[in-house]
Amino acid sequence: MRGLYFEEFEVGRVYRHPFTRTVTESDNVLFTSLTMNTQPLHLDHEFAKGTVHGRPLFNSLFTLALVGGFHVLELTFGTTLGNLGYDSVKFPNPVFHGDTLRGETTILDKRESRSRTDSGIVWFEHRGYNQRDELVMVCTRVGLMAKSPEHGGSNPEIGGSAPAVAGGTAPSEEHA
Repeated sequence: MRGLYFEEFEVGRVYRHPFTRTVTESDNVLFTSLTMNTQPLHLDHEFAKGTVHGRPLFNSLFTLALVGGFHVLELTFGTTLGNLGYDSVKFPNPVFHGDTLRGETTILDKRESRSRTDSGIVWFEHRGYNQRDELVMVCTRVGLMAKSPEHGGSNPEIGGSAPAVAGGTAPSEEHA
């Protein structure tokens, strides 16, 4: 299984990723501890009771990382040469313990690399939704993507199987 090579991306195409993930309090505690973002809004139930939401919010960078990861097996597994940046990251609705998230990606644009003949640049819009179909995260990302060997790429064909996905649903056969 491999992701798409540069020439396989179609501008305007929308991918509805086949994975979902229910986020847990343990996810939030572990992520906030690992990143040293021990904001009481994420960890302290008593503190959070006094906020506008009345309960702890999920760390938004976890949301970005999780939603950003939903696309990997389907679109970029083994074909990304580098992440060039994120733009316009927004979190229009909060994520709470117990929410189930899913993701979509739209291919916004692409162009040949000006400095590398083996790759091209692709602009992605990643969106995350909760179980109520509320938008919880949207960002644009720019990636350096390998070309296929037939189109001048030096990246060998990616073989083997994708790693197991812990805590989420696996893709159906039609998406594999």
